[in-house]
Amino acid sequence: MSQEKEKLASYLNEIIEGDCIQLMKELPENSIHLIFADPPYNLQLNGELYRPNQTKVDAVNDDWDKFSSFGAYDEFTYNWLKECKRVLKKNGTIWVIGSYHNIFRVGKIIQDLGFWILNDVVWIKTNPMPNFKGTRFNNAHETLIWASENKKSKYTFHYKSMKAYNDDKQMRSDWSIPICNGRERAKLNGKKAHSTQKPEALLKRVILSSSNPDDIVLDPFMGTGTTAVIAKNLRRNYIGFEKFKNYVKIAKERISNVRQLDIDMLSYLIERKEPKVPFGNLIEQNLIRAGEYLYSKNERYKAKVLANATLQMEDNIASIHKLSAKLLDKESNNGWKFWYVERANGLKSIDILRKEYREKYIHAF
Repeated sequence: MSQEKEKLASYLNEIIEGDCIQLMKELPENSIHLIFADPPYNLQLNGELYRPNQTKVDAVNDDWDKFSSFGAYDEFTYNWLKECKRVLKKNGTIWVIGSYHNIFRVGKIIQDLGFWILNDVVWIKTNPMPNFKGTRFNNAHETLIWASENKKSKYTFHYKSMKAYNDDKQMRSDWSIPICNGRERAKLNGKKAHSTQKPEALLKRVILSSSNPDDIVLDPFMGTGTTAVIAKNLRRNYIGFEKFKNYVKIAKERISNVRQLDIDMLSYLIERKEPKVPFGNLIEQNLIRAGEYLYSKNERYKAKVLANATLQMEDNIASIHKLSAKLLDKESNNGWKFWYVERANGLKSIDILRKEYREKYIHAF
């Protein structure tokens, strides 16, 4: 095993205490499949906040969220994102979450570094904290930027799985999820341990949709461990960096209680792409015979099948795709969905014959 692989292995499934920028420099480049980052938001809060009944609001006023200026915050953001760019695999992706205070500055730096933005996902909080002063709209969402390492990255996205997850409707970029509360909220001395702990449901969507079992998920700002909790449950490897000892301790305790799902519960069979079957294969196996005619569904068009797997319609000779495109006056068309062949029970789609071919000659072995 190379020194770089040994170094990476020593970090796997560990929460390391320390500054993420320095720690990421120790990771090999092009080594991480997925990054989820929940950085400081630089909320710029002025003074304490009270409810109408004069009870104090437990807001985000931690020292780690305070920066002297926008310039200082931008420099910090550039430095940690630069290291993320270095360690992310060429086909990997990164998710960064933020609020209106910081997400636009983060987005610019992401683009400046050469990441390619795929989506901005809006986390709609179904139970947001009210705007107690009544001076602005109730801030009921946060934004996640999802980006690939570069424009040409062949990134992981389980589209069909997420559609099934969403009751067979295409999953949209607005996610309605409650904020973290109740038993899920990590506590310290009876109070919430971390002011910005994210809900497990949010991380589950992120990790399920854009990674695979055994992938490596990095969280540079691990906090109380939610990313690692979900990664472990879904049989991903995790690496977490966190500056504060109390958070590291809580994260490790949470992770120790996680039960991993069985691997057979984590397959993505619905995403499987069927092997290609040329039209000529159907002729070879006599599922369609040379000299037969193919028809459009409405029987308006009729073409003869030639032995070389082309179709002839008067003076036009072309493939099933090109001839159907010409008839529809289109640049291209899927001939498998256009043509039908006559059988005992009426017209039968050649696409069904293609499926029969796969079952008999490919999947059977």
